Amino acid sequence: MKRDAHQFRPLSWFVIVLSVCLTLLLSASIPAAAQSPSGSEENPAGKGDEKPKEEAKAKDAAKSKEDVKKDTSGFVVKPLTGLHMDVDLALINVTVTDPYNRLVTGLDPDNFRVYEDNIEQEVVTFSSEDVPISIGVIFDFSGSMANKIGKAREAALQFFKTANPQDEFFLVSFNERAELTSAFTNSIEDLQSRMMMTAPKGRTALLDAIYLGLSQMRGAKNGKRALLILSDGGDNHSRYNESDIKRLVKEADTQLYAIGIFDPLGYRNRTPEELNGPSLLGEVTEMTGGRVFAVENLNELPDVASKIGMELRNQYVLGYRPSNKTHDARWRKIKIKLRAPKGLPPLNVYSKTGYYAPSH
Repeated sequence: MKRDAHQFRPLSWFVIVLSVCLTLLLSASIPAAAQSPSGSEENPAGKGDEKPKEEAKAKDAAKSKEDVKKDTSGFVVKPLTGLHMDVDLALINVTVTDPYNRLVTGLDPDNFRVYEDNIEQEVVTFSSEDVPISIGVIFDFSGSMANKIGKAREAALQFFKTANPQDEFFLVSFNERAELTSAFTNSIEDLQSRMMMTAPKGRTALLDAIYLGLSQMRGAKNGKRALLILSDGGDNHSRYNESDIKRLVKEADTQLYAIGIFDPLGYRNRTPEELNGPSLLGEVTEMTGGRVFAVENLNELPDVASKIGMELRNQYVLGYRPSNKTHDARWRKIKIKLRAPKGLPPLNVYSKTGYYAPSH
C-alpha cells in the first residue's frame, strides 16, 4: 500500500500545480477583457458594451435638447411638399372708417368679402390684433419745407409716440438727394436728434427717397411694414420716374401713408411739380392700402400723425388662398367689399389694390 501511495503522489502534485496555473491565467484574462475598448482585437464586435452606449446616447440627446432651449443656432429644415400651400396665403391689411373718417373696429370675418380678379375668395384667417411694425419715415428737408419744418418734426415725434416697444424705425432724409439718416432702431430719441441736425435746403428728390425707403425695408424683421412720407409732394430732382416707383410700390408688401403739407390752392402756382404733388402722393399710397392726409393748417400736423399711427394699430388682416394657382407673375386685382352690420352708416374700406402672383 505504501508503494501505491508513493506511485500516485507525483500525479497529484501535477494536478494541483496545473489547477493553480489555470486559475491564475483566468484571473489575469478577465480584467484585460473588461478593460479592452470596443472594436479592439480582444472584443472586435464591441459586444457587451451596448448598454453603456445606449446610456451615453440618451445623455447626449438630453444635452442637445438643453442646448436648443438656450437659444443656440438652429439648422435649416426643408419645407415638406404638403405644406407648400402656406406660401400661397395672401394677407391683406384692411382699414375701415365711417363717414366722419373715424376708425371702425369690432367687425367679424362675416362682414368682409374678398374678390381676386372679380372671383370671390374664401377667407381662411382673420385677425385684428396689434402686431409689431417695421416703419420707415421719409422726411422732406428740401427748401420748400423751410417754413413748415418745425411742425413737421413735431408731427414725426408724435407719430413715434404711438409706437410699441417691439416696433423698429428708420429715417430717410431727402432734399436734392436722398440718404439713409438712421438705419433700423428702437431709439426714438436717436431719431429725434438726427431730425434736429438737418436743415431744409435744395430741391426735392421725393421719388428717390421712396425708392431708398422701400429698398431699406427689405431688411425689416417684422412682417407688417409701412412707410410714412412727410412732404409737400413736389418732386423736381429724382433719378427715378413715377412709373418706376409705382412698379416698385406694387411689388413691395409695404403700406405707404403720406402727410401732404400743401400750400393753399391759390399759392400752388410756382412749378408743375408742386401742382402735381397731391395727386402723386395720393396714387402711390392708395395702391398699397394706405392714403394721403392733406394738411394746410400746420397746427394740425401732430394730430394727423397720431391718427395715422393709431390707424396702423387698428387694422384687420384677412388671409385667403387664391383660387388661381398659376404662378405667372401677373398682376392680380383685389377688391374688398363690406357687409356692414345693420344700423351702421355707409363705411369706407382701404386695402391694397392687388399684387403680383409668384413666378415659380
